[in-house]
Amino acid sequence: MLEIDHLEKNFHGSAALKGVSFRVERGQIYGLLGHNGAGKSTTLGIILGMVAPTQGEVRIDGVSVQQDRARALRKVGAIFEAPSFYEYLSGWQNLKILMSYSGRFDEALAKEVVERVDLTKRIHSKVQTYSHGMRQRLALAQALLPEPEILLLDEPTDGLDPEGIKWFRDFILELRRERGMTVLFNSHLLAEVEQMCDRIAILQGGELVFEGPIKGLEEELQRYHIESDNAEKVSALITPHGGIMEVDELLLPNSIDPAHVLRDIVQSGVMVRSFTPKHRSLEDLYMEIKQQNPSTPRA
Repeated sequence: MLEIDHLEKNFHGSAALKGVSFRVERGQIYGLLGHNGAGKSTTLGIILGMVAPTQGEVRIDGVSVQQDRARALRKVGAIFEAPSFYEYLSGWQNLKILMSYSGRFDEALAKEVVERVDLTKRIHSKVQTYSHGMRQRLALAQALLPEPEILLLDEPTDGLDPEGIKWFRDFILELRRERGMTVLFNSHLLAEVEQMCDRIAILQGGELVFEGPIKGLEEELQRYHIESDNAEKVSALITPHGGIMEVDELLLPNSIDPAHVLRDIVQSGVMVRSFTPKHRSLEDLYMEIKQQNPSTPRA
């Protein structure tokens, strides 16, 4: 659905993007991660045709944004940077005006979308009375009104409270279930990305440093947290199984049944207080990448 092909972008001699490439398949929810200044917003700006790449190309459903922007963006809905509205007008009036810029305003469709984003009760109130969460829902309604096949969202949960974040997550997942919606969004909330996304790309200093499925984060070794009264003896017992002891963590090959290892440890007379599996998270991966490049600015 979306192809990013060797994007490069220079601003006043400084490289913001350095040959970034990735693909988003139809129906995927794809996360774009990175610290402030990593190139996430520049990438979205190029996808939307608002920023011209120094080199490279973006194709949406096979149509080049750089060669035919209007046709390429017909299937796109987007929230890019901070959404802005006419504060003195109602949410409904804003939708009518904003939709008239790109085509005919479909009142029936607009009512359906407003209901879907749970703004029906306040849609005729002035936007200046809206909370941050309500503004985000209005922006989402605007992005959905062209009936897009792909949504591009720039930090869509930024500033939302936990209830608002959960609402957004459930909403996007439901859109994908019902309509097969393709979604690309950037975010700094790693836990949300891990819960929502099928695949991720991590940018650092304008370079793509990781690209892959969320389900592919598993390590080659099983990892367990263990508390015992004799770490040295545990280390000696797991060595024949191909295991490694790292402080209070026990690493085992995936081919080994941990139950057998734990049985051997207990039968040897070692007191085990806890034995807990540890799974590599997106946060673990992200921090590993940052540690490999300590010069990366903090977000």
